[in-house]
Amino acid sequence: MTDDKLKEIWQLLQRTSKEDRARVFDQLRREFPIHSLEKEWSVSADLVLEAIRRSSDLTKRGVRGVIAEAAFEQSVVTPLVATGWKAEIPTGDHPFDFLMVDKVGPVKIQVKMQRLEKKVPKYWGRNSQYYVVETQKTRSGKDKKGGSTRPYQFGEFDLIAVSLHPSSGDWTKFRYTVADWLLPRSKTGKNRKLVQVFQPVPIAPNADWCDDFETAVKAFRNGKKKTIHEPLRR
Repeated sequence: MTDDKLKEIWQLLQRTSKEDRARVFDQLRREFPIHSLEKEWSVSADLVLEAIRRSSDLTKRGVRGVIAEAAFEQSVVTPLVATGWKAEIPTGDHPFDFLMVDKVGPVKIQVKMQRLEKKVPKYWGRNSQYYVVETQKTRSGKDKKGGSTRPYQFGEFDLIAVSLHPSSGDWTKFRYTVADWLLPRSKTGKNRKLVQVFQPVPIAPNADWCDDFETAVKAFRNGKKKTIHEPLRR
């Protein structure tokens, strides 16, 4: 079909009513599904979205989490692969979401969402200069001693990438820090090996957090020992 013919069809559609254009759109949507999952599940994307809309806040939180991972893959991983990085897909269940490898070695990344509370970004107490990210596993279990397996342990991943969509409205924006720099559950005892559930994320990059993956990798590989700043919950 020529460009002139397409232009003619478009002009014809513009002269029809909104209702008629909607009927044409519905017919085309049935003929050309947006995603292969529609065919696999025998369901329309609209019905999937409606099911999500009707779901609980907990379910929506989980969906937003997997969207953040998909956005990270599209906006960060794919461009990195084009520059020489390799994205490996490890088998089994792991405490990290992505494994990126370059000529220096592997980097394990955990992707998390900036926390929402009552549908707005949650601040670190009354401190409007810091948001909050929740860092614990989605599924809970018990270890051999009866303790919860939801907390992450230091060493399980190398970088954390926090999706800033709740505050920015942009799924491509992530803030990074070195995993070993995160706040521990306690400074002494066995809990010092566990990552604190809630972590402060600054509204702007600082000495602890950056907005660039390669910068975060460099900080990780430098091996500097430190802990991110913990602002007062004023």
